[in-house]
This record gives sequence, C-alpha cells and structure tokens, in this order.
Amino acid sequence: MQRWRGLEDIPQDWGRSVVTIGSYDGVHRGHQLIIGRAVAKARALGVPSVVVTFSPHPSEVVRPGSHPPILAPYDRRAELMAGLGVDALLILPFTAEFSQLSPADFIVKVLVDKLHARAVIEGPNFRFGHRAAGNVDFLRELGSTYDYEVEVVDLVERGEAGGGVPFSSTLARRLVAEGDMEGAAEILGRPHRVEGVVVRGAQRGRELGYPTANVETAPHTAIPADGVYAGWLTADGERMPAAISVGTNVQFDATERTVEAYAIDRVGLDLYGKQVAVDFLAYVRGMAKFESLDGLLEAIADDVKRARALTDASDAARR
Repeated sequence: MQRWRGLEDIPQDWGRSVVTIGSYDGVHRGHQLIIGRAVAKARALGVPSVVVTFSPHPSEVVRPGSHPPILAPYDRRAELMAGLGVDALLILPFTAEFSQLSPADFIVKVLVDKLHARAVIEGPNFRFGHRAAGNVDFLRELGSTYDYEVEVVDLVERGEAGGGVPFSSTLARRLVAEGDMEGAAEILGRPHRVEGVVVRGAQRGRELGYPTANVETAPHTAIPADGVYAGWLTADGERMPAAISVGTNVQFDATERTVEAYAIDRVGLDLYGKQVAVDFLAYVRGMAKFESLDGLLEAIADDVKRARALTDASDAARR
C-alpha cells in the first residue's frame, strides 16, 4: 500500500480512483464496512482505492485541547487498511488554513485535481469543509459536475457493546476508558492495542519476580481504566500471553500512571528501547493496596494464573 503525507506526495501521473474520507481512528467494524465497499468498488471499476485521513485530528485544530483519545496510531491504521486491500493512504496535514477550505474547494483540490475520483464512498453522517458545512448530498450534487459518483454505505454494525447502539469510535473510546475490553473488541473486531517504547521504571516487578515491560505511550493514546488485565505482549514479532497492569501502582504510592506488561513464564527478556504492542483481552481486577508483601505476591500470582487461563482459552477458540 502506498502512503502519502500531503497532496504533493501524490504521483503526478495518478489516474482515476475510488476514494473514501474520514478520521477512521480504530478502523473499527463500521469503518471496515465503508473501506471494504470502497475497495470492492475500485476493483469492479479497475482502478485503485484511496483512503484519505487527517493529522492531527481535526478537533485539535478547530477546538485546541479537545483531541480525543487515539484508538490506533497512524502506522497501525495503515497496517489495518492494507489488510483490507486499500491501495493508497493519504494523510492530509490538518492545519488552520486547511480548515478554512469550503466544501466546494475541498472537493476540487483533493478529490478532483489530485485524486481524480471516479467514485466516493462514505457513511451517511459524513461532513467536510469549513465548519463541516459539506455533507453527502452536497458531495453528490457536485459529482454530476466533476464526473464522480457517490455511494453511501448506510449499513451500521450493532451489537451488545454499549447497549446495542451503532458502533463508533466514540463508543469504543468510552468502553476502553471503562475497562470493558470485551465490548471494545466487539466494536474494533480485535482486542484494543496500546503501543510504545519500553523504558526503565522503578524495577519493582523485577524485584518481586515478575519483571514487566514499562510501555511509554504516545500522547493522546486511549489507555484502559486502571486495573489488571489479561492480554498479550508483542515484541520482535513474538506474541506472548501477558498479565497487564494499568495505573499508578497504589501499593508503592506512585503517582505516575503507567502501562506495564508481564510476559507470562518468559525469562531473560530484554526489551528496553524496543517498540512493543500490548493487546488487552479482559479485565481481571481493580487496583488495590495490600497490607503485606505476601498479600501482594499472592494477588500477583493469582492475576498471572487468571491471565494465563483467559489467553489460553482465547487462543484455543481462534484455532
């Protein structure tokens, strides 16, 4: 899959294409419907498919300080989109100047002059242009002028997560923040993932016999609620069952909120400075302060036992 950062990266000889536009944070199951339809349409027409997204999130430019928690960084989104068959990803720098583009100017500058859209695939609530004044009706209206068709994908995924409301990034973020990892996974179509570089922490886990990877996450990352979770730690291409702790480590009166993953039964791992991924499967328990070290060690042993059972059961169900 080709990746372009800005309109100037698009090849000069780029021909017609099928385009879909959106933030697509998380590339959840609702997003997958729209992107999948764009890919299918492109293949039927014999042209490439293009996903257009923005960096940073438009809300941070329009309303500074309102950046939503990120469900998936751009590299992860690109990986997921490539898996759906997308041919090219265009990440547009969303600046104050760009936010002033009228809906008509956006269509001309992006869809017509650069991507030569043959078709545009969107959800029914798609908005674009200055003050989000453009909608699918306006997009369709200008399609007759600029020779592209518009298809609206109004199939909305629903499930048990969030009480049966339509799947959305907003709902996924809420469930992650509440620690409902099963609900978030239903929307995303996979476990919620947090990525970052392993940094040196207080080394308390190592001293207790449970060395953890202390993951330094990027700003705005969607971090689950404080607690202990079952999941997986992926490093150097290896996916390992893990017991994961999120929070401030109340046992030792720490104040910094961290994400730490213990790779179950792995000895001698040296992950410092490496980029890793932590996938959250299920909530195990809340944070607690124990009266003694023995009480803490007993709780950790139980956490590991439960995390092992949950990940084993999940892996067995996938086989």
